[in-house]
Amino acid sequence: MPFLTAGYPDLETTAALLKDFEARGVRIVELGIPFSDPIADGPTIQTSYTDALSSGVTSEKIFDMVRSYRKSSNPQSAIRNPQLALVAMVSYSIVFKHGVESYLAEAAGAGFDGIIIPDLPLEEAADLEPLASSAGLANVMLIAPTTPPERRLEIARHSRGFIYYISIAGITGERVRLPEQSIRTVAELRTHTDTPVCIGFGVSNAETVAHVCEVADGAIVGSAIIHRITDAKDAPRDELVGKVGEFIGELLSPLK
Repeated sequence: MPFLTAGYPDLETTAALLKDFEARGVRIVELGIPFSDPIADGPTIQTSYTDALSSGVTSEKIFDMVRSYRKSSNPQSAIRNPQLALVAMVSYSIVFKHGVESYLAEAAGAGFDGIIIPDLPLEEAADLEPLASSAGLANVMLIAPTTPPERRLEIARHSRGFIYYISIAGITGERVRLPEQSIRTVAELRTHTDTPVCIGFGVSNAETVAHVCEVADGAIVGSAIIHRITDAKDAPRDELVGKVGEFIGELLSPLK
């Protein structure tokens, strides 16, 4: 599950990357909605958020981009390669400012399939779940390594679409290997729920993707992708998309 900062380096490039990922066989992408004060993102993603905000990216512009992307998909190719599922990672401050029900409806209307609100605690997120469901969105919730066992199960009961398991205590970033305790915890969690579990934070190469997917249903890769976008952001768009797409192909290779 690739993570992209929506609008970094620009919205046209984000749309081009989505099309490339879809063609390579990716089934779901997490789109980060830029925010000035993210709570768990490392410097790579924080910098991409800052750049996107400086260029004028807003939720409304992201919704327009997603809407155009959905309309431009080729129905013939969609038969062989279904459209991507898109999940928005967005701070509750943004959702609250727009109005919760309004934001959820706009996101769903634009073409999003799910929403992750990382700074909303379980007690409030559970109340948001029926609103998201009514709008046609899966409300994806997060579990951290420090989450107590009983609370993990409660979060799993309320999460829709999939469960986002944070592999490490800390911020996002590239790491060589993930803690084995996290792998064991996910394996144990799966004995209590039928909801798919995806692991994120620190997944940065094909080897780690393969290791994660021995127990999880998906691997979420963010900083490593944004890092490559940053390295190529001054190149022509086609060249950037090609370089990032090659990396996505590497990440997918253990799963084929």
